Parts: sequence; structure tokens; C-alpha cells
Amino acid sequence: MELAEQGPLPTTEKDGWFGTTHWTVVLQAGEAESPETQAALAKLCQTYWYPLYVFIRRQGRNPQDAQDLVQGFFARVLEKNYIQDADRTKGRFRSFLLLALKRYMANEWDYANRQKRGGGNQVISLDEQDSELRYRVEPADEMSPEKAYERRWALILLQQVLDRLASEFSTPGKVRLFDELKVFLSGEKGGSYAEIGSRLGMTESAIKVTVHRLRQRYREILRLEIANTVSSPEAVDDEIRNLFAALS
Repeated sequence: MELAEQGPLPTTEKDGWFGTTHWTVVLQAGEAESPETQAALAKLCQTYWYPLYVFIRRQGRNPQDAQDLVQGFFARVLEKNYIQDADRTKGRFRSFLLLALKRYMANEWDYANRQKRGGGNQVISLDEQDSELRYRVEPADEMSPEKAYERRWALILLQQVLDRLASEFSTPGKVRLFDELKVFLSGEKGGSYAEIGSRLGMTESAIKVTVHRLRQRYREILRLEIANTVSSPEAVDDEIRNLFAALS
């Protein structure tokens, strides 16, 4: 089965650049309530929940306090009266969010008057998150809470990129192609192009071209995901460098 028979790799992008970024969602939340904004805010909670949880645990808080703190913080975010004065020109979204959490912890977390666990507005199901189970398999190192937050953010973002790319290969006949070739996106050692081509019924040259295009599409999606988190197109390249620095 040659590359031409497989059809072209997906290359269209419907989301566009800087149409609905994380910053846009935050700013809109302070202005108008809509199902779209609420859905986007809920997605932000899902994306940043665990990095913020790691930050709090690295500060020495116990699991229950860490879960309550993140839950309370995002409940406040969803109430739309906590970060409505956010200024996207002041930096990266992830840095802003961490600063907002620090302020919440310093100024608004009252241990004496906190609600019973399970009360109030639960933004995300704690059972589904398995936050502490994930935290217990984190590397045992001397990384600061801020650095641990940055590293976990980077890993989650790269997984989102891989998931988006995989969804473009969800049609019959392309799932196996992606499963065989995704190893070349992570730098892991896989089989040779000839071996993979033999399994898929493709020539070695067709596999080589497909891997090249797969990597190109991966970079495109990475830039789009990064664009969600910065204030301007000019900041994308710098943020990509920061992402890989966080993983080094």
C-alpha cells in the first residue's frame, strides 16, 4: 500500500491563530457569560489542574489541602470575579495563572472557615483526576515548586499535541499508520523505515516521506497550542524554547 493510496496527511487547521486563546477566554469571562466561555474555562481547569497541584504539593502541603486549594482556586476562576482584571500584555498565561494561585493561597485561603470536603462548587471530579496517585510517581528530585509546575505544564502540552495529531489519524486505515510512526516524534528508537514499510505494505521511501510530513504537522500543532498561551504571535518561538528548557 503506497503513500498515494493512503491519501495525504491532514494539513488543514480550523482553529486559526489567536482566535480563542487562553487569554481570550480569561478576558471574556470577566465581561460576558456564555456556554462557550464556560466550556472553555472548564477546559482550562482540566489542562492546568495537575501542574498547579504539583506546585502546591512541592510546597509541602498535604494531598487533601492541595486538592482543596486547587478546587477552590478554579471555583473562584469560574465565578468570573477573581481574574477579570488580567492583563495579557504582562506575560505568559501559565505565569499569570501561577501568580493568581499564589495570591489566592496568600490572601483568600482560610483554613478555619473552609467548607467540608465535597461541599461547594466542585469544578473537576477529584476521583477522576487521581492527582495524588500521579504525584507519587513524580521523579524524586530537588526541583523547586515553580520548576516542577513548568515541567508538568510542558509535558501536558506535548501530550495534548500528540492527542490532537492522533485524532487526525482516527479514520480507518490511518490508525495503524500513526501507531507505527509516532515513535519518530519522541526521539525514541523505533524500527527501520524498511521494517515498518514491510509491515504496512509501503515502500521505504514512502515511509520516510510520511515521517517527514508527520513531524512537520506535529510542529504546526505545537505552535498552535503554544499560541493559546501567549499574548502575541511574536512570543511563540520564545515560549517553545521555554517549553523545551523546562524539560531539560
